[in-house]
Amino acid sequence: MKILIINTHLTYAGWSEGKLNLAFMDVAKEFFAERGHPVAETFVERGYEPEAEVQKHVAADLVILQTPVNWFSAPWIYKKYVDEVFNVGLSTKALLEGDGRTREDLSRQYGTGGKMQGKKFMISATWNAPRETFDNPNSTLYAGKGTDDLFLHITSNYKFMGYDICPDFGVFDIYKSPDIPRAMENYRRHLEKHCL
Repeated sequence: MKILIINTHLTYAGWSEGKLNLAFMDVAKEFFAERGHPVAETFVERGYEPEAEVQKHVAADLVILQTPVNWFSAPWIYKKYVDEVFNVGLSTKALLEGDGRTREDLSRQYGTGGKMQGKKFMISATWNAPRETFDNPNSTLYAGKGTDDLFLHITSNYKFMGYDICPDFGVFDIYKSPDIPRAMENYRRHLEKHCL
């Protein structure tokens, strides 16, 4: 199995340096390398070539997005990455051929034009929000919604291309009450359960 890990951290000097997202990226790299699975990586902030990123997606069996959650989403550089890379993947027909619908077959649904069937996508995210904020009907902010609801705009891009979506992983409350060693162990168990 081939893995692609995309690190979408965006540095804010003196506030957000990217060490935690890099640490969780390293956990995943080590986890897969120990099992003989090659790992490719992309650091969006360091730059990328859209055509090369398309080829990394084509080669990978599993794509992991490692991201901080900034203002309820991945940093803006990830949206730019998606626009550039996936548009190349569409124009070259490497990732998908249109949206799946045809004038000849009106039964084909929107979102069925992807070529990435059998591949998986997963999000690993670092959060300031505490875990109990999610899936809690008494939560003021999310009113019972989970992290998968919040990430729908990201996972939909991959589902549109045919990927199966794995349950996301989160490291919560990173500023006020972090337990990073425990979260790293939980991440290894998550990868074992959902990605192998």
